[in-house]
Amino acid sequence: MRIHVKCFATLARKSPPEGTLDLPEGVDVAEAMQRLGIAPDDVKILFINGVHVTPQARLAEGDQLGLFPAVGGG
Repeated sequence: MRIHVKCFATLARKSPPEGTLDLPEGVDVAEAMQRLGIAPDDVKILFINGVHVTPQARLAEGDQLGLFPAVGGG
């Protein structure tokens, strides 16, 4: 299956070149992050199709995955 991936802020360098990622059916967000070389501790907020999810959420063909790092400031 093919999903669309958008990594934000400091994770942007991990975005796939074409913005898509080919994965086997039934893969969860944690597996997709692993394939992108993104450590779980580097991601604070996960979205599938605009809905906040956990790393255990299953992905489906055509999903749009958004990954946001923790953001600090002061």
